Amino acid sequence: MIESASSVLAPWGNFYVLSGSSAGALTGLMFVVITLVTGVERSRNAEDGMSAFSTPTVLHFGSALLISAVLCAPWGSLTYPAALLGLAGLYAVVYVTRAWARTRRLTDYQPDLEDLVWFTILPLAAYGILVVGAALLPFVPIQAMFVIAAGVLLLIIIGIRNAWDIVTYLAIQTQEKPPG
Repeated sequence: MIESASSVLAPWGNFYVLSGSSAGALTGLMFVVITLVTGVERSRNAEDGMSAFSTPTVLHFGSALLISAVLCAPWGSLTYPAALLGLAGLYAVVYVTRAWARTRRLTDYQPDLEDLVWFTILPLAAYGILVVGAALLPFVPIQAMFVIAAGVLLLIIIGIRNAWDIVTYLAIQTQEKPPG
């Protein structure tokens, strides 16, 4: 039996409204934090660190928001949201890989294993899960929705953890700078 798009997506509406709202709110908080530290004097390498750590974190929240919005839309077929999610997931895999390459070039801060895990390996896994879920969506939609939901939750958890890591790093770095 072929499932209609609405019969597959409708039961997930609350989940995606909740996860999308959370991702949107957390994205806003990231902007607030970055705005609060804009007056702090930083080196060029600190700006590189922002693009290597903060921007990917916003991407993870933005991805969770986008996925939630796509899966809340009233699609007539699962092919279109599957294609959109698959393309978004592939783009994010490339983006995360490029972000890690930028991270490795930092001179003020040397990323450690924990950074590799939370800023690269887990995001790559989450986006890989999303690509798999998107590929499965037209064929085994019920199971694919659970796969996609796992990817979205992983992105939100990664984003929360990484945002906390960024905020604590910035707070410590700001306290260590002498006034002047």
